[in-house]
Amino acid sequence: MISFFKIFILAVIQGATELLPVSSSAHVIIAEKLMGLDPTKPQMTLLLVMLHTGTMLAVMVFFWSSWKANFFKSKQASLESIKYIAAATAATGLVGIILKIVIDKIILKGVSHPEIESLFGNLPLIAASLAAVGGLILWAGFKEIRPSEAKKPLGLKTSCLIGMVQGLCLPFRGFSRSGATISTGLILGVEKKRLEDFSFALAVVLTPPVILMEALRFLKAQHLAGHQGPSIISLFLPSIIGMALSFISGFLALKWLSSWLEQGRGYLFGFYCLSASVVIFFLHSQGL
Repeated sequence: MISFFKIFILAVIQGATELLPVSSSAHVIIAEKLMGLDPTKPQMTLLLVMLHTGTMLAVMVFFWSSWKANFFKSKQASLESIKYIAAATAATGLVGIILKIVIDKIILKGVSHPEIESLFGNLPLIAASLAAVGGLILWAGFKEIRPSEAKKPLGLKTSCLIGMVQGLCLPFRGFSRSGATISTGLILGVEKKRLEDFSFALAVVLTPPVILMEALRFLKAQHLAGHQGPSIISLFLPSIIGMALSFISGFLALKWLSSWLEQGRGYLFGFYCLSASVVIFFLHSQGL
């Protein structure tokens, strides 16, 4: 059983970092390890997606007026937005399925019950993922500082490419979803405000199936361990409290992220990710 204090700390970290392009999952996992928790356990992965639910709600509240203006201003705009979001989500799913097959057959070959979640506590992999997304953010940021061409509309092809990059983020903690998708769009020449709205709209669509998947994984683990209902109920109450806390801190983080992107300082998050990567490699070398 996780203490309320630990859940409170994790909720604040999750909410403060989820919607910044620095990988909330990496920060939460490091915090879990420092507190002696195993981030690969079903109880912990379920808690993480419950915290994600809080930040998903923060996204919906924060972007609602902007989404209405951009995505739903007319019937044509609504249909176009749905088409782009559906195409990107389909691309995400396709890449995710391919990656799962590759990971199960190659990386986790020989493991009796291979699960992608078993990679979540791998600190060298997290550090490498942070370094990769840090480089991507810097590339996009410096390209934005020195624009060489007019901004392009989102388009179906660009939506699919962004969705494919989002798929690459699914199994690798540290490869920031928002950082990777927004940076990909910037590199492709799409206007940053449009990208911000689109990226977080994709997060809203992606979160429910992930919640369902982790909830089923947790329930399966409870069943195999022979636990009864009360143990599940005792977990959900603090998780819901954590979800509320992550909603508040996530909403505040969104305001900050939006401000930074509007001022053209998003590239600084790239330096942060590279620095965090070095710190995580160091912590791993010290036995964390």
